[in-house]
Amino acid sequence: MVRSRMPHSNDTTPSLLHEAGQQSHQSEFFNPVPDGYVRGRHKYLVVLGTVMSGLGKGIFSSSLTKLLKDKGLTIAPLKMEGYLNIDSGTLNPYRHGEVFVLDDGMETDMDLGTYERLLDQNLTRDNYTTSGQIYRRVLDKERHGGYLGRDVQMIPHVTGEVKMMVRQLAMKQNADLVCIEVGGTVGDHENAFYIEAMRQLAFEEGPGSVAFVALTYVIEPPALGEQKSKAAQLGLKKLMEAGIQPHIVAVRCQSPVEASAREKIAMFSNVPLNRVFSMHDRESVYTIPEDLRKTGMDREVLSLLDLHGRVNQVHEDEERERWRKFVADIKRKRAHKVTIGLTGKYASLRDAYASIDKAIEHAAARLHAQVNIEWIDTTKLTPEQVPDRLASMDAVIVPGGFGVRGTEAKIACVRHCRETGLPYLGICLGFQMAVIDYARYVCNINGASSTEFDPQAPHPVIDILPEQKKIEGLGGNMRLGGKDVLIKPDTLAAHLFGNPAKPATEPFTIRQRFRHRFEVDPRHIETLEASGLVFSGRHPEHPIMQILELPPDKHPFFIGAQFHPELTSRPLRPQPMFMGLMAAAIQHANPEAEPEPTRDRWLAQCETPQNTQVPA
Repeated sequence: MVRSRMPHSNDTTPSLLHEAGQQSHQSEFFNPVPDGYVRGRHKYLVVLGTVMSGLGKGIFSSSLTKLLKDKGLTIAPLKMEGYLNIDSGTLNPYRHGEVFVLDDGMETDMDLGTYERLLDQNLTRDNYTTSGQIYRRVLDKERHGGYLGRDVQMIPHVTGEVKMMVRQLAMKQNADLVCIEVGGTVGDHENAFYIEAMRQLAFEEGPGSVAFVALTYVIEPPALGEQKSKAAQLGLKKLMEAGIQPHIVAVRCQSPVEASAREKIAMFSNVPLNRVFSMHDRESVYTIPEDLRKTGMDREVLSLLDLHGRVNQVHEDEERERWRKFVADIKRKRAHKVTIGLTGKYASLRDAYASIDKAIEHAAARLHAQVNIEWIDTTKLTPEQVPDRLASMDAVIVPGGFGVRGTEAKIACVRHCRETGLPYLGICLGFQMAVIDYARYVCNINGASSTEFDPQAPHPVIDILPEQKKIEGLGGNMRLGGKDVLIKPDTLAAHLFGNPAKPATEPFTIRQRFRHRFEVDPRHIETLEASGLVFSGRHPEHPIMQILELPPDKHPFFIGAQFHPELTSRPLRPQPMFMGLMAAAIQHANPEAEPEPTRDRWLAQCETPQNTQVPA
């Protein structure tokens, strides 16, 4: 029989919490706990936003957890989204920014990309959830009799599912610390059950197990000339009304938060002044981890969660030095100035291509290049305007995308790069555009196109493969996540992804992330290759083309990938294809530096530790 009393952090009966959690019809303390869960082994850091959305919770959370990972702790991030979508796959980039694809194929919020880049670790679908996922799991359980005849309610069943998911993540990834970012703002209806679940989690886990960080905002109206903290106070009040007492307050502001504003916030929120931190704007997001360390926020978290005993000081010193060198490269005066054109249909919103922007940044820092990115909207560009628009570029990227809008201008951009020797990188749709360009204007296949743009195209060189056509549903026929790519030796791809000190003489595989439906139609591969196009990366078993390039006697740097190389670029390990493009752009901008440039010379600049799979 389950005793009807409150689970407590000092309870000496470990099975009580689990026992009560399995008997929802007998107890209101419905608290599902995974088998083998040890209370106190895992700690939890919960980050919530107040005042308004868009404060940078993802950047803040990933920066703070990077500091804690550098200390030797095992970190498991978790992003909780309030919308009912099962994943981010069908979200318009104009509404929600880039869709970031994890190695296991999960389509997520762009904040997962920030976590992967700063923590330098691959995440999984366990690190991301939406309200839709939570509700679906609860309803599936109800249909299968999982609640023992009980009326299913938001509390305790939906909140119980959230707590179960959090604890399962902690166990599955053996985390010292689970960092939970609750999307949206405190007070939003859609995330209220997440906040309630976190309140319950802290109550059940006991003191010293859960720490709450509230990210808020101090306003600086130009007309007043002073910082106003009233909005921040009201936002914190809303959080406290939900039963959560923050342990740390991080205050966003354009300039450093003044002492008087911090004092007001501390007094109003019952948070000690030394735990109210200024999170003002920085020149680079990469400086935030070290700035947080200087304020002592990482040490406060360690104290709140009693984690000092798990710190590896030697590991922290080594990681801090590696990061310090990278930040120095970000800040230093750059030796080379280059302009890169990003030609896409979402170019008016930089968040739509956030990972490309970051991949360029990583490569630029390594090669000491000052990059000016020209965001070119191909929906507003005609093919005839392309040569003039690209005249000042040192390299061009045609990124991924879906639909027919802007594609003819993209094809014109590819053709211009191919015919003029302008360095080119095609990503996903950019890869397909390069195939169509080559089929039309080199192979003379009139009407070459993609069935995505024209289902009745006379020569669909890009099409959905037969096995994919059998899969129904908008997202069901997508090739998603990490896949192996077989690299042909003695090609540009082999140079970029291989070991520069020991060139490969045999094919080798790399792992990259995909998000697409359409492929090169195998019926046209022989014709394309006979005309000089090189498919240097293929599926290991099937006739699926994944990397194309032009040989060095035809173009200095022309390469396209059916996958998304930007998704695996990391600050300390730039992605090889972006390194190659950056080196080629530098040479294009400074042709006088090398009268007779050779591919091997600038390839040597591309040497990078990232060549195959990033670590889990």
